[in-house]
Amino acid sequence: MAATDEDGRTAQDASPVDTTPRAGAPAAGVAVPGARMPRWLPRAMVLALALVAAFQLGSWAFHQLTGLLINILIAFFLALAIEPPVSRMASRGMRRGFATFLVFLGLAIAVAGFVTLLGSMLAGQINKIVEDFPDYLDSVINWVNETFHSHLRRVDVQEGLLHSDWLRKYAQNSAAGVLDVSGQVLGGLFQLLTITLFAFYFAADGPRLRRTLCSVLPPARQAEVLRAWEIAVDKTGGYLYSRGVMALISGIAHYILLEALGVPYAPVLGVWVGLVSQFIPTIGTYLAGALPMLIAFTVNPLYAVWVLVFVVVYQQFENYVLQPKLTSKSVDIHPAVAFGSVIAGTALLGAVGALVAIPAVATLQAFLSAYVKRYDVTDDPRVHGHRRRGRGGPGLLTRARRLIWQRPAGESGDSPS
Repeated sequence: MAATDEDGRTAQDASPVDTTPRAGAPAAGVAVPGARMPRWLPRAMVLALALVAAFQLGSWAFHQLTGLLINILIAFFLALAIEPPVSRMASRGMRRGFATFLVFLGLAIAVAGFVTLLGSMLAGQINKIVEDFPDYLDSVINWVNETFHSHLRRVDVQEGLLHSDWLRKYAQNSAAGVLDVSGQVLGGLFQLLTITLFAFYFAADGPRLRRTLCSVLPPARQAEVLRAWEIAVDKTGGYLYSRGVMALISGIAHYILLEALGVPYAPVLGVWVGLVSQFIPTIGTYLAGALPMLIAFTVNPLYAVWVLVFVVVYQQFENYVLQPKLTSKSVDIHPAVAFGSVIAGTALLGAVGALVAIPAVATLQAFLSAYVKRYDVTDDPRVHGHRRRGRGGPGLLTRARRLIWQRPAGESGDSPS
């Protein structure tokens, strides 16, 4: 028995497969009491928390500085627009800062003169409307009495308006909104001052800014940056040139119409239509046409209809004839690309994006064109818009005739002769 036990123990010890776990060995996935945490885990957790905190801080700062960044973007494109006259005066020996000051002074005088003329015109028209309001009210009351056989009087209408709840609520809301309007005006003036200040520094210190950018780049990249800057100046200037030409043509056309109709302040209204329709994107045309229509209505209601028809017809002429030709010569961008860039810019940055979208896309297109390899186009009729027929194959009309004549006679009702 002893020998047998010894032989059995010997065979068990010599077994090559041992499936019984050792006593005291930890199972897989079970934490061992007293085991240490990996050294990389605390550092990884701290790094992850730091990255999340940095992302949140950057996102918060970006949202807080969005207005400032948009102002800087507008100022940069304004500086690019005035770069040619500033550089021309600086090349003749004038100090660059003084040349920039002269350009801004000329722009300020032009804007102030236009606003003054427009304000005097609006004040005169508002006074005329207020003075003639009783006559307009009498004409409306007479028309209502004759049409609906009523017995309205001007005194009753005026008392009803003065004692109405609508007028009282409107007066209360207007009084409460005075502070809001004042705050918006002050905010707009501060924004205009910020844009002007940044644009002045960008234009006056343009060479220093370019040297600063190039000092942190290798020579090959420096040439690319300078070339992109030059393209941006050309495209922005070309865009403003085309807009200026279209504003001039639009102003002259509307001035001729208003002068022929006998509408007062025709020169100022022509300038208003030209500038607003060209330099306020998307809704500029409607804003530009509303004021001449209102003033023409005070002269004759039928004249307002004529102005509306002319504005619509001229807008179509400008969109499909005038703008594509001027844009292709000055900005060198397809009208469809220009339209899509305006929509994309509006979706991203609103009115500012719509204003700077076309020069930005034109600059990018011109810059990338140097890196696109072009090949000779094959001499194929389809390239020139002609459809290529098959060799010896029947045309579409011939195949349709065959299908008609090859139908059974019972389906068509008669047989071919």
